[in-house]
Amino acid sequence: MNVSLSVWLLTVAALCVLVAADFFIGRRPHDVSLREAGIWTAVWVVLACLFGAGLLVFRGGGPGGEFFAGYITEKSLSVDNLFVFVLIMAKFAVPSQYQQRVLMVGVLVALVLRAAFIAAGAAMISAFSWVFYLFGAFLIWTAWKLIQDARKGGLEQEEYEENKLLKSIERRFGVADRYHGTRLWVEENGRRVMTPMLVVMLAIGFTDVLFALDSIPAIYGLTQDPYIVFTANAFALMGLRQLYFLIGGLLKKLVHLTYGLSVILGFIGVKLVLHALHESGVHVPEIGIPFSLGFIVLVLAVTTATSLWVTRRRGRA
Repeated sequence: MNVSLSVWLLTVAALCVLVAADFFIGRRPHDVSLREAGIWTAVWVVLACLFGAGLLVFRGGGPGGEFFAGYITEKSLSVDNLFVFVLIMAKFAVPSQYQQRVLMVGVLVALVLRAAFIAAGAAMISAFSWVFYLFGAFLIWTAWKLIQDARKGGLEQEEYEENKLLKSIERRFGVADRYHGTRLWVEENGRRVMTPMLVVMLAIGFTDVLFALDSIPAIYGLTQDPYIVFTANAFALMGLRQLYFLIGGLLKKLVHLTYGLSVILGFIGVKLVLHALHESGVHVPEIGIPFSLGFIVLVLAVTTATSLWVTRRRGRA
């Protein structure tokens, strides 16, 4: 799909306006109610659906289907990422009224990082056709690793551990012993130090780099159009903050989500390998977008249904 520079600029400007509006609405620290989270989650989903419908009308079924397949996949991976966000919030004991500010900044950092990864991925794909083999193999390996993690008990049994980079930053600048509202830096004993608020924001930002390592190859397995990759990621991420508060209590009930995501990633990995073989001149069947979209939706529906059924049985037992 050929997208002009003006359309790119208009899209980025519109997304910036939406992000600014989201920041303005949630600028005051407060406990987010389920009603507020539900309303804004619905708003972001509706906006994504309207954008996808616009692609269907003005660009045809191909780009529209690719967007919805990419959006659903990225949204599903984002839900799985919320497990890690819960662990980070618990690790740093973030007060409930400040959690939305942490997530808001985390989403902004994620958008910038994803844009860089998307640009790098597009450059690699255009220069080296063999990169599809690399992406496919990586997704299949990630799918297997997810299954292994799920069989060990998943993230519910783990604690968040700070990486070496974050620990080195803390040693270099120092960290205050308590939160100071939404401030990021304070003076303590004559020295300017970071607050725990800034540390947890950095933790979420660094963690999203790892998230992008599987999400970007996954969506490039569904479409090679950078415009669709970027917009699908943007819409999936921008509703993440509200989704955190809406389904935070339900995350522990989605016991089979990791299995479902591993199936989806493995499926996309196989799709990428088949595409790479086809590009190399090997006569192999390719998996179309309609089938991919239907498969992804079916896996998520089955995973959600079985998760809730198992959780209900455990509750009765």
